Amino acid sequence: MSKTTDVTVPHPEGDLEHFQDPGIPEHRHRMADTDPKADKRAERQVVVLFTISVIGTIVALWAYFAVRPDGTIGGVRASTMTLGIAIFFALAGIGVGAIHWAKTLMSDHEVVEDRHTTRSPDDVREIAVQKLADGIKDSGIGRRGVLKGVVVSALALFPLTIAVPLISSVGGDWNVGTFRTTLWKKGTRLTYDPTGRPIKASDVTIGSAVHVIPEVSDEYRQTGEWISEKAKALVLMVRLDPRDFKPFAKGKENWTYDGIIAFSKICTHVGCPVALYEQQTHHLLCPCHQSTFDVADGAKVVFGPAKRPLPQLPITVDSEGYLVAQDGFDQPIGPSYWERLR
Repeated sequence: MSKTTDVTVPHPEGDLEHFQDPGIPEHRHRMADTDPKADKRAERQVVVLFTISVIGTIVALWAYFAVRPDGTIGGVRASTMTLGIAIFFALAGIGVGAIHWAKTLMSDHEVVEDRHTTRSPDDVREIAVQKLADGIKDSGIGRRGVLKGVVVSALALFPLTIAVPLISSVGGDWNVGTFRTTLWKKGTRLTYDPTGRPIKASDVTIGSAVHVIPEVSDEYRQTGEWISEKAKALVLMVRLDPRDFKPFAKGKENWTYDGIIAFSKICTHVGCPVALYEQQTHHLLCPCHQSTFDVADGAKVVFGPAKRPLPQLPITVDSEGYLVAQDGFDQPIGPSYWERLR
């Protein structure tokens, strides 16, 4: 029950006005509150939702061990899709089940409590504990044995979808030294991502930004190795007016071709894809944490948490006018804590 009080508020013109506290609106009973059949039906629905979560967890564990990537893109896709869908149902069953339970079975009476000091007296704390106990009793969990069992099962099993992959990966390949090298090497053609079509220097206009991957065979593009190697070799290439470049670092004077310059697309902060190019300022922006790199000044950091420039890919053209790499990146790609001496 709430008590009605008069509240005084200042009037804009200086007078005082009074209004009555409207209190809590009249409680409206739900079907489950008045109809035993509706109550039982709602309980069954909640049980089904949590059962879906249990099944989703079991399928996720099965998929992790049974539907393993076989080294092909199709195999990786099937493994990822199966595992993802199963975990979705495991999580969705818990979330939707909890919401439906709260909406249909738990008490929905609105109450008002006066605000007190942070530390309540002992007798008040005892009352609060009793109210928690009453709330548990009111939720019906004690007398709904099937519901209690399926809720406990769903909550207990779901963490396995995360714990099992983590535990099974212990002892795996954690060698970050693999980030020192990529597929880029002398003579590798630059191609459009994702088509793999080689790029001619004459096709790149001033002000444009092109997403680039190294040229590989069609057979290699179907392998699982290509997926991880492509992720390391992603490049963003931009063409500027050569007059916009700031003085190049010593030894890098010939790493561009007619205003075309290429950098690793992997942010040196935490590895997000740097893909936003601002043509007027020649800045590259990482969308994750707003690290900003100046393309005209060797992709140096001008803002944000990144600690070093984007690694540059030295480029030139071959005899047919196609853009090719002069060598690999000038430094290890990715976040700074992956950097190692060559």
